[in-house]
Amino acid sequence: MKVQIEGNINAYYVQMLCMIFFPGTNFKRQAQEEGEPSLFVRVTEREDGCHAFAIMTADGKSASGEQFTPYSPDATKEKTAKLAVGAAVITAGGKLLGYRPSWGIITGVRPAKMAMDWLSKGKTPDEVRDILVKDYFAIPKKAALATEVALCERALIGTPDKRDCSMYISIPFCPSRCAYCSFVSYTSKRLLSLIPDYLTVLVEDVRRLLAEIRRLGLNLKTIYIGGGTPTILTPDQLRLLLSTVAEGCDVSSLEEYTLESGRPDTITAEKFAVAREYGISRVSVNPQTLCDDVLKRIGREHTAKDFLRAYDIARDAGIQCINTDLIAGLPGDNFTTFARSFDKILDLNPENITVHTFCVKKAADIVHQSDVYSRHGGDAGKCVDYTQIRAPKRGYVPYYMYRQKNTVGNFENVGFAHPGMEGRYNIYMMEEYHSIFAAGAGAVTKVVDYRPDSGKSPLIDRYFNHKYPFEYLRDQGNDDKIAFIEKFYEERGLLG
Repeated sequence: MKVQIEGNINAYYVQMLCMIFFPGTNFKRQAQEEGEPSLFVRVTEREDGCHAFAIMTADGKSASGEQFTPYSPDATKEKTAKLAVGAAVITAGGKLLGYRPSWGIITGVRPAKMAMDWLSKGKTPDEVRDILVKDYFAIPKKAALATEVALCERALIGTPDKRDCSMYISIPFCPSRCAYCSFVSYTSKRLLSLIPDYLTVLVEDVRRLLAEIRRLGLNLKTIYIGGGTPTILTPDQLRLLLSTVAEGCDVSSLEEYTLESGRPDTITAEKFAVAREYGISRVSVNPQTLCDDVLKRIGREHTAKDFLRAYDIARDAGIQCINTDLIAGLPGDNFTTFARSFDKILDLNPENITVHTFCVKKAADIVHQSDVYSRHGGDAGKCVDYTQIRAPKRGYVPYYMYRQKNTVGNFENVGFAHPGMEGRYNIYMMEEYHSIFAAGAGAVTKVVDYRPDSGKSPLIDRYFNHKYPFEYLRDQGNDDKIAFIEKFYEERGLLG
């Protein structure tokens, strides 16, 4: 897709607006091909606000939109320009394609964070909903969802302490690769043979991080062991990892300790007995769908029956909180089969249910299917709506949410929980309330100065571990990560 911009507006933001209407599109510098969509945007700054004009073209047709947005005390000049351009583009796209995106011009991954920012500035929930509808063109039910999630998060988290932190431990290995997956995870026998050596380096990485948390006097709130598929580890390997954590911190003081065990075909009673022994309080057992035909199509090497067996193992192990994931809009799925899957999950009554919308990742195998991108999302919208109606009726509340680009229908991912059983790591990670220290290949340490008393945005810096396990093994982890953490905390004065 060709994008032409005149005026002072962030080009990436304009591209993200384009992807609402043309998911999966590429933005190239070379000359436009015949029939290729295009967008022209002109933004003009005036003394009292910003004026934006947009022309969108596709399939030989074009439509235009324009918007004047006045300056206000609540918005910078940059935000004012974005609001004006967003309104102009959504008007042009709506006229041209007859499509009304449910989230309007909200392109970011954290709609609830937007709502939280307005609430923190003294806006009432009704005012926040009105802002999301009138200024950002979100449809009312999405504005209400974002506001409800923000209110739930505020009640759960309160005012974060500058010494709070969490920890993420990466196990980037899987028994097989799902067709929709883009994560750095390893499935071949040769790469899976790296696991013993990987664990040797990983446990030392974990030890160093936990020692640094103790030295800095930080409050470790949650630990999340993710992947990949952490339950690809043998019981003895899992014991080695969990015992290392137990040696470095008081596991009983954690708000939450999660072992992601998303692949039912890797779950055994022995592994979950080890997890329970070492204080794991939350596991994620993920069917994605309970339709065997769809499971086969997306490359999951388990059946609905395998999931039910794994779920029973988790329940019998006495794990405090079980999460299950479902994905709306999977290729080959439809509203009838998805609703049947969701109802079966509701009957199991897990403490958490996370409903994702199918997202097309460019590194995923499934991206090569010609019909994989979808502007309208097919049945996905009905599926998402169904979960958001049915879950509250069964006692669940939406407690966190996020969005991704190239999601079918431009819909969202929502976590539901029984009150008091919310997945706190999900909130801390998504809303950036405090630092997340990361161990393992592909993991990212995110240090945060939240500054809750200053009224300013958080200051955030990141340290990227080596992406691939063989690089991580070669360099024995990342020795300069500790120095990076120390420098951030000392320079920000977060230790006094």
